[in-house]
Amino acid sequence: MGNQRTLVMLEPPVKNLIKNIAKKEGISVSSLCRDLIREALEIVEDRYFDKLAAAREKNFNWKHGLTHQEVWNKK
Repeated sequence: MGNQRTLVMLEPPVKNLIKNIAKKEGISVSSLCRDLIREALEIVEDRYFDKLAAAREKNFNWKHGLTHQEVWNKK
C-alpha cells in the first residue's frame, strides 16, 4: 500500500501559520504537516513511557536490582 492521503480541517490562523512555516523552510504544506504529526506522536509516546517508567520506579525494590557493573560486565 502506498502513501495514504488524509484530509485535515484547520482553523484559519493555524493554516496560515503552517503555510508561512512551510514557505520559510522551503517545503510543502503536506510535508510540514507530516513532520509535525510525527513529532507530536513521538511526544505522546515519550509521555506514555515516562508514566510507565515512573510507575515502575515507584514500585522498584532496590534490594533485587542489579548494579551497572553486574549487568554489563557479565561473561
